[in-house]
Amino acid sequence: MTTTEQQIEQALIAKLGELKYTSRPDIRDRASLEANFREKFQQLNRVNLTDEEFARLLEEIVTPDVFTAAQLLRTRNSFIREDGTPLNYTLVNIDDWCKNNYEVINQLRISTDYSHHRFDVILLINGVPVVQIELKTLGINPRRAIEQIVEYKNDPGNGFTRTLLCFMQVFIVSNRDSTYYFANNNARHFSFNADERFLPVYQFAAPDNTPINGLDHFAETFLPKCTLGQMISRYMVLVASEQKLLMMRPYQIYAVQNIVKCIDENSGNGYIWHTTGSGKTLTSFKASTLLKSNPTIEKCLFVVDRKDLDRQTREEFNRFQEGCVESNTNTNELVNRLLSDEPADKVIVCTIQKLGLALN
Repeated sequence: MTTTEQQIEQALIAKLGELKYTSRPDIRDRASLEANFREKFQQLNRVNLTDEEFARLLEEIVTPDVFTAAQLLRTRNSFIREDGTPLNYTLVNIDDWCKNNYEVINQLRISTDYSHHRFDVILLINGVPVVQIELKTLGINPRRAIEQIVEYKNDPGNGFTRTLLCFMQVFIVSNRDSTYYFANNNARHFSFNADERFLPVYQFAAPDNTPINGLDHFAETFLPKCTLGQMISRYMVLVASEQKLLMMRPYQIYAVQNIVKCIDENSGNGYIWHTTGSGKTLTSFKASTLLKSNPTIEKCLFVVDRKDLDRQTREEFNRFQEGCVESNTNTNELVNRLLSDEPADKVIVCTIQKLGLALN
C-alpha cells in the first residue's frame, strides 16, 4: 500500500504533538496567521495595539531582505506608538527560547497579488513562521521539494517577501525516508549552481556522526522545542560581511556543545579534531561567542602558532561578526586587552609567542 503525502504530513503533525507543539488547524490563511502573531506579540510584550498600530508594525517588520528579517528576529527593537511613546519589543523571547510558544500549522495558503502557494507544514515560534517543511511521497527525491521551494521564492510578489513568511529561517525537505535541511537566504545565496546542485544542504546526524535520515527520527532529534530554539538562536550564524545565514554542520554543533559543557562543569582540558576545510574557525568562533555571553568567564583566548594564522583567524571571526576581535599590533596592546574589563576585549586572538611575552 502506497503511503501518501497527506499521510506523511499527518504522521509528522502527530509526532510534533508528542513533542508538545500546539496544533493550529484554524490557521490556514494570511489573516489568521497575522491574527495569531498579533495575539502572541501582545502577550510577550504586555501591550495592546490598536488596529492602526498593528498594521504599521507589520509594515515596519515585513521585509524582502532575509538577512534583515533574521536580525530583527534575534534583537530588541523599537516602535513608536500613536501617542508618540516608544515601545521596546522583541518578536520572540530572545533571552530564553525554550519559553516561547511553539505551534504547528499545515496547508497554509498565502495569497498576495501574484502568489497563491500552499505550504505543507510550518512551525511557528511565538506566532512567527520560522521553519517550513516541504514533503514528498516515498520514491520522489527530496530534491524536487528543494526545487519547489526555490520556485516559490522566485515568484514575484511571493509570501516570503510580503508577509510574515519573511522570517523563515530553516527549510526542511523529506520523503519520509530521506530528510535534509538548509538555511533561508537572499537570492544570491539561494540557488542551484552550475552543476544543478543546491548548496549547502545538510543531513542531521547523531553525536557519533550516524546520519539521521528518517523524518520521524529527525523530528525527535532536531525539532524538540528547546532544541529547535537553540538551532536557530545559537547554531545559525549571520555572516554580516556577506549578508547571509549559515547553518552549522552537526559535528560543529556537537563540538561547540562539548566545549561549553567542559567549561561549565570545569572538567579539565579536551581537544576537537576537524579535517582541513571542515569549518574549524566557525566552530571556534561560535564557541567563543557563547562563552563570551557567560558572565562567569573573564576572557576567551584563541591562541595560534603562526602570525599568518593570527591574521587569518581574526579576518574570519570578523567576517562572521563585524568588529568582534581587534588586532594586537604589539605585546603592550595585548597586555592592555588582557587587563581590560571592556566587553569588546573579552575574546582575544593572538599568537602563542606574543602571549608568552605578555605573561612574562
